[in-house]
Amino acid sequence: MTADNGTVTTTIGGGIATISFAHPKSNSLPGSLLADLAAAVHASGDDRTVRVIILRSEGTGAFCAGASFAELKAITDEGAGKKFFMGFATLILAMIRCPKFIVTRVHGKAVGGGVGIVAASDYVLATEVASVRLSELAVGIGPFVVGPCIERKIGLAAFSAMAVDADWRDARWAETHGLYASIHQTIDELDSTVARIAQRLVTSNPDAMAGVKIGFWAGTEKWDELLEARAESSGSLVLSDFARDAIAGRG
Repeated sequence: MTADNGTVTTTIGGGIATISFAHPKSNSLPGSLLADLAAAVHASGDDRTVRVIILRSEGTGAFCAGASFAELKAITDEGAGKKFFMGFATLILAMIRCPKFIVTRVHGKAVGGGVGIVAASDYVLATEVASVRLSELAVGIGPFVVGPCIERKIGLAAFSAMAVDADWRDARWAETHGLYASIHQTIDELDSTVARIAQRLVTSNPDAMAGVKIGFWAGTEKWDELLEARAESSGSLVLSDFARDAIAGRG
């Protein structure tokens, strides 16, 4: 993958796999980056030397700006639309079915699909500037693919509010509603806590952790079909006149 399309790197050491993604446009997510992230999660989940996964993004700006608007603009038919949104479905399924805990480090704002990544994680730590927002309805597509895991994590009422008004919620709101386990004032404090949690999990029983994770995501066995149907809906809606006009005005 070229730098213009973003990068995904995995480093492994001491029982910890650190998966890091980056994109020059606020860590947004084109299809190729989504596929590489899903592949990295699968590979780390299958690696017997790995006990825990840390997921993070690069830079000092946004944690993740969500879907790539450049790719949304380029979609010309429903098949291509479904394929793009299936990238989010594939990543979410990889994360929730990975046998290792995924500890996610959120250093900045998370939008749309970025909130989906947060919700599909098992344990999330963030800074106090890590606000969250679901902006999909504002561009005519709705948070369909990411919705099930966000609703499962924060409940229907909070998810409904996020989906309807598309306002920013601050990190304290996200912590109160269960997206974040804790928030921290500085990046150094965040990184120190992420490292401490990961080191603790490295010494835990991997079979016990795998069993606990199965319990976390019990009831999602039919999400393959659910998320595919949601991706198909999004792939159709993105071609509507409303969506085309709204997306055209975005960066």
